[in-house]
Amino acid sequence: MSESPLPPKRPLPKLTEADTAEFWKRTRDQQLSYQQCSDCDEIVFYPRHHCTHCLGNNLEWRTASGKGTVYTFSVIRQSYHPFFRSRLPYAVAWIDLEEGPRILSNVVGLADPATLEIGQSVEVEWEPHEELSIPLFKPVSAPV
Repeated sequence: MSESPLPPKRPLPKLTEADTAEFWKRTRDQQLSYQQCSDCDEIVFYPRHHCTHCLGNNLEWRTASGKGTVYTFSVIRQSYHPFFRSRLPYAVAWIDLEEGPRILSNVVGLADPATLEIGQSVEVEWEPHEELSIPLFKPVSAPV
């Protein structure tokens, strides 16, 4: 008897990258985090060691609600990576979080990714892994 092949694995970020390690560490507890400068109040995302506005290094971590809206998106219909190829077609979107940061992620939970709309409300949905969780987004159901 032949064993069925293992499903392809998602490529994961390196947890040793100096600027983003704390962000990924927080995802283990399903915290979607961003930084805010204590000197000028600028929101900083993706994580860095300095403020992109005033160049100060007095950054504080904040936790986002996980709610946002689709700024723009693309439907991916071809991929050479085995993990993503097994999920075709899928949507990749820039999400404007309520707190201000804009994050690039997948939008999941769509019967047809082409039905996604700019301005659509979404919320974070976590994909857990051993050392971190991946923040994905799903559409928010319209109130009935």
